[in-house]
Amino acid sequence: MERDVLAREIIDTCLEMTRLGLNQGTAGNVSVRYRDGMLITPTGTPYERLTERQIVLVDADGRHEAGKIPSSEWRFHQAVYQARPQANAVVHNHAVHCTAVSILNRPIPAIHYMIAVGGGNTIPCAPYATFGTRQLSEQVARVMKDHKATLLQHHGMIASEANLEKALWLAQEVEVLARLYLTTLAIVDPVPLLPDEEIAIVLEKFKTYGLRIEE
Repeated sequence: MERDVLAREIIDTCLEMTRLGLNQGTAGNVSVRYRDGMLITPTGTPYERLTERQIVLVDADGRHEAGKIPSSEWRFHQAVYQARPQANAVVHNHAVHCTAVSILNRPIPAIHYMIAVGGGNTIPCAPYATFGTRQLSEQVARVMKDHKATLLQHHGMIASEANLEKALWLAQEVEVLARLYLTTLAIVDPVPLLPDEEIAIVLEKFKTYGLRIEE
């Protein structure tokens, strides 16, 4: 796909992420795999002011094109692409309920069968590290090797998928799960969970179910 088309899709995803209430201000970032690297949102630019020319190309070695500064989180985007060859898009945000669960330093457990959208029986929580650091990218790589989505302790969440539309859909589903978890957690702790055997069945069914978007 042409670079300008992908850049426009990144911007549209950022705007939709805000419209859905998944992000605030200039927080969060979005990328797509491109050639041997990625295209990613620039640092500190309000989404409504973004243009296609401002989207930054970062190569496989972490070098970015001259005159542009990529998101401070480019390292963990790169880490996701390295850990998940099947992922072509990454969405990161500070969705309120996901971030609240991350502050508790808890994974989202199997409270609902839709937990399987993340590729397992939990949405894990990667240990805290300062934003933008190599340490954080290493934590993300370890967790995302076996999951499509993760919380980031005291930070937010990441969702990865085959394309941007699927990644945004996944991010929204994880935020719903986080809201459900916090709601039930206020009533009972621990929250009743589905057994691993049931989640295994759902994971198998999800191979032919879900958001159908041409890649």
